Amino acid sequence: MRIPFGRSSFRLCCLLFCLTAFTVPARAQWLHYPDPRAPRTADGKINLTAPAPRLANGTPDFSGIWGAPDGKYLANLGADGIEILMQPWASQLYKERQDSNSKDSPSSHCLPHSVTDFDGHFTPRKIIQQPDVMVMLFESSHVYRQIFTDGRPLPEEREPAWFGYSVGKWEGDVLVVDTAGIHEETWLDDGGHPHSDALHIIERFRRKDFGHMELELTIDDPKAYVKPWTVHIPWNLMPDTDLLDWVCLNEKDRPHMVGK
Repeated sequence: MRIPFGRSSFRLCCLLFCLTAFTVPARAQWLHYPDPRAPRTADGKINLTAPAPRLANGTPDFSGIWGAPDGKYLANLGADGIEILMQPWASQLYKERQDSNSKDSPSSHCLPHSVTDFDGHFTPRKIIQQPDVMVMLFESSHVYRQIFTDGRPLPEEREPAWFGYSVGKWEGDVLVVDTAGIHEETWLDDGGHPHSDALHIIERFRRKDFGHMELELTIDDPKAYVKPWTVHIPWNLMPDTDLLDWVCLNEKDRPHMVGK
């Protein structure tokens, strides 16, 4: 089982308990299998500051297994103290979710996370990249996300979807991802930041070097927030490992959960 580091608050501990209480990780898997493609130092360790790899077409290759260094952005996208100005209805809903310790979060109902809370999630996600699409496989909940980079626009008619619809384009070495159509039942984070059907997400991914990714995440939802707000989330490569099995056990612990 993977254990997050840097937990400093009781709320986050409660949230992590909820995440682990509903899941059963398998143990006998490829957790320490050396990646033959990874650059290494003379002592055999992964050289995390080596140059970022590139695809045959010259674009940066984001392939690998990545995770946020801790769970603070999963618990609260505004953990760095950024200004988040909510519309009155959103502010009231956020307060209700905070007061109940987020006991009605989607994950407490065996539903997966969505785009923004997975961006801040400490558990691994595997990126598989081709010139026309980037796929993210998430260890938590065994779900996936597709980001199309083949030049297609966002669909004009969108049935609300758990991960919405994502298209990306390159600006130099930065992949800019545009996402819309996310189902309103999703939360922006486990702390309960809400959103409306007008949610528009812009992500900017830059692989600084072999072992480090910079993610700039902008939330634009005029129905829920007074103005757009932006979060910067670092991702670290998780080398020489692979995804674990992680499934929800039919909400067996949910009847025993209480709010504040």
